[in-house]
Amino acid sequence: MAEEGLMLNLAVNPPVSGTGRTKVQKQFRASAKWVKSKKAAKRKLQAGSDEGAPAKRGPAQARTPPGAPKQPQPRRAPLSPVKGRGGADSKRSPQDVPEGGGQGDRPLVRTSSLFRNNPDIPAVSRPDVAQLREKVFTSDSFTDLELHPHLVSTLNNVLNVSCVRSVQKQTIPLLLTGRDVVVRSQTGSGKTLAYGIPLVQSLQAVHPKIKRSDGPLAVLVVPTRELAQQSFQIIQKLLKPFTWIVPGVLMGGEKRKSEKARLRKGINILISTPGRLVDHIKNTESIAFTAVRWLILDEADRTLDLGFEKDLTVILNALNAAGAQRQNVLLSATLTEGEPGVSRLAGICLKEPVTVHASEGAAQSEEARELTSDPSSTGLSESFTVPEKLQQHMAIVPSKLRLVCLAAFILGKCKGEGAQKMIVFLSSCEAVEFLQSLFSKVLCGSAGSQGTGAERPLMDFMRLHGNMEQEERTEVFQKFSQSKTGILLCTDVAARGLDLPRVTWIVQYTPPASPAEYVHRVGRTARIGARGNSLLFLTPSETAYLAVLANHNISMSEMKMEDILANLMLDDRFAGRGKWDKKKGIDIFIPRPVDRRALVLDQAWENRAQASAKTEWASGSALQSFLRAYTTYPAGLKHVFHIRTLHLGHTAKSFGLRDAPRGLGSGLGAGPRDRTRKPPRRDPSEITPQKLSGKERMANLLRSEYSSGMDTVDPKKKTKIHKKAGKLRLQNQPA
Repeated sequence: MAEEGLMLNLAVNPPVSGTGRTKVQKQFRASAKWVKSKKAAKRKLQAGSDEGAPAKRGPAQARTPPGAPKQPQPRRAPLSPVKGRGGADSKRSPQDVPEGGGQGDRPLVRTSSLFRNNPDIPAVSRPDVAQLREKVFTSDSFTDLELHPHLVSTLNNVLNVSCVRSVQKQTIPLLLTGRDVVVRSQTGSGKTLAYGIPLVQSLQAVHPKIKRSDGPLAVLVVPTRELAQQSFQIIQKLLKPFTWIVPGVLMGGEKRKSEKARLRKGINILISTPGRLVDHIKNTESIAFTAVRWLILDEADRTLDLGFEKDLTVILNALNAAGAQRQNVLLSATLTEGEPGVSRLAGICLKEPVTVHASEGAAQSEEARELTSDPSSTGLSESFTVPEKLQQHMAIVPSKLRLVCLAAFILGKCKGEGAQKMIVFLSSCEAVEFLQSLFSKVLCGSAGSQGTGAERPLMDFMRLHGNMEQEERTEVFQKFSQSKTGILLCTDVAARGLDLPRVTWIVQYTPPASPAEYVHRVGRTARIGARGNSLLFLTPSETAYLAVLANHNISMSEMKMEDILANLMLDDRFAGRGKWDKKKGIDIFIPRPVDRRALVLDQAWENRAQASAKTEWASGSALQSFLRAYTTYPAGLKHVFHIRTLHLGHTAKSFGLRDAPRGLGSGLGAGPRDRTRKPPRRDPSEITPQKLSGKERMANLLRSEYSSGMDTVDPKKKTKIHKKAGKLRLQNQPA
């Protein structure tokens, strides 16, 4: 009977009338001779012989007993539909033959729902938007600004800058007269030199000459470590002929002891991130602000968005306590009148300021206007300016196809158009780690059969986010800046102020939390008059975001999902030819070659994600962080980005998971080795109260990328955790 059961599983069951099969029928079907003849007919059919397959027997058809000669059966056309083998999707037509042949070339992929049950892609009309333009270059020379000859020579020979740009032409004369200025200009227009040139010009003219022992005479506050490094390098180049002026940088991740030593020796131009500067104000006695003459807040609106208002209050109080008269400068590409924090900051630290707005068509004329603390009188429009030579695109892609479309887009640009330098913005550090590992193994490896090592330099994936060690962050930043090709997967830590040369594409895989952040992201390309491109991924439920961008004078053209997926035809590693699926006994047939390749690539994602407990945990952790970030969109965008509009199963598909994991809130915290363990006890300082606004949740989510790198917990205080009504609350009590 055991042998009979084995034979029964191998046979194709014919339709039988009645409630069940009789013992005689089972013995007849299990006949070894019948099975042997069935296999022989199948082999002949696959070999392409002229003898057709036996016709399927019906209930009323007579059956031939074992040993009797078989009756001749009518032939069947090789490409005719096979009834009962996969339904309507398995019907064949002559144009549906797989690549490379006929019956023997069957796809290797398994049945997948990648192209099924997806929401319809709505037709999106391009809104009629008149984008603001800004004239970047002028015909003036730096010699017309009455600057020091050595400074002009440094600009021409060291920085390779010969003509004055529009924002510099308006800003430099105002700063040289000692006025407080608010500067708003598009990304890549030269705002760093707009304040750096008058700063160096004024400090080199001080008599007697400045000494290191004088301490800081200028304080420059920037939101990110990378921007602090970049600003330090530019100021250092400007100071090349004026060696007696010493610049210095303070930022998270560096050794606190070495920074204290530099402060004791003396730093004249101090560049720092907010958290690190506050840490030294509280713990370093050698830092003093009695001689400060300049305070510059670069990317001021971003600093306030990240919740650094308390840190800025500490910095301003320390500067005001010194009692020195200083000149204040605020700069950003997206300073708007709708930001109450900017208005408060202008009212607190600015004295009779003027604003510089270089956009054409704005209410601001070429002449600087007076700026008061009243937002209604600032004239800072909600319309944003993007580079003129920036080509903006968007693609509406269902959640399940997002990861495949991103890979197809990268393959198409790197393989079809040659070397590319691309930045892909993601929502979280975990998503960056997940995609960097996935793409490096699947796209750069031999994910199929025909990958070669020569293809790897075209797709060199790098990562940059706030959870990396500072040495690694610096190394990646410098490597990507100096390279001509590469793909940088990053969070918004690279969205502000960074000057990365020769970037050809900006891909926003996760939509930004505000139109202002969109402007800063796309501003990493098309800088200083160069050409650039951007692509924004949206799901069908997020198309209302286009109207939000249109309200800020931002318009883009649509890139069809089918055109993006067509790039998979450039890589034969995902062709997907294979054998007959004996286990399921069905013919899995994908009509379109592009769809078949997409399924093969999707199967590669899933195999990679399910390869081990570690990779599976990484995929789930990336999905969890994406869902957390999705809940942090501000209230004004909840009609576009709401967690209830997400299909968890479809979203999980875009992270290499076959199904949405259970217990997203708790099951992923134990780590890849043992999920049954309880998560480690967290430091009380890391627990965030649950009743927070969307803006506060976003600030807490991104704060680690801009932190000072120091422990902020006061060791003299003890923190008790009280659990009441199922919610965690913090209560600090003195020891």
